[in-house]
Amino acid sequence: MRWDPSRYAAFADDRGRPFHDLVAQVAWSADTREAPRRVVDLGCGPGALTATLAARWRSSRVVGIDSSAEMLASAGADPALADLPNLSFELGAIEDWTPGPTDDVVVTNAALQWVPSHVALLPRWLDAMPSGSWFAMQVPGNFGSPSHALMRSIGASGPWAPALDGVLRSDPVLDPAGYLGIMLDAGFVARAWETTYAQLLPGEDPVLDWVRGTGLRPALAALDAADPSGALTAEYVDRYRAALREAYQASAHGTVYPFRRVFAVGRKP
Repeated sequence: MRWDPSRYAAFADDRGRPFHDLVAQVAWSADTREAPRRVVDLGCGPGALTATLAARWRSSRVVGIDSSAEMLASAGADPALADLPNLSFELGAIEDWTPGPTDDVVVTNAALQWVPSHVALLPRWLDAMPSGSWFAMQVPGNFGSPSHALMRSIGASGPWAPALDGVLRSDPVLDPAGYLGIMLDAGFVARAWETTYAQLLPGEDPVLDWVRGTGLRPALAALDAADPSGALTAEYVDRYRAALREAYQASAHGTVYPFRRVFAVGRKP
């Protein structure tokens, strides 16, 4: 399943807001170190947000890790990122990553929902992190919203249903209390919360455009594989588009898309 960096970046400001709200809660302090030794961004995407970490902690080594070669190629081609000598990127799957002894800050933004095993991985990661370190995570919590519920219900009720069977998950993340419990059990001093952003999106089919860059990708990939002609994909998307227009009514100002996000941040004593 390939990522399209340009499509993902189409709503860069809206996608970036939760990241900035997340990392603002990382109040780095340590008795013996003025800055984190190493900062890791798990699921860094095209790297623009990772660059803000490198700019914040200029004496730290900042590493963005992503499983998409397309995303990392986009990061490597961005001249703005070349001005940050402490920033680098690595190709790798999140589920294969293990914290190192100098990983003082780990951030993962809108990535863990793609890793079915992340709930089991979190305790192991937290246990391996060094004393005084911070772990900050954010995942979308809108899988019950019309945009995603319609994606699944329409996917289960047409000629495309066999191709989409098991592709779209309804419960890939926990609620804030679930992640808070994991952090507390690991001995972290932690907080968790949720925020629903009322995002004002422009265009004729903005919600469809939004999910094409993220949540709809697995369905499109499965449909394209089942019918390379594209006819099955087009039929499904047309049905889904009509349902989204009904669910998200446009106003004179644009289309409001309520987007719930789940956050958890903790420090290891």
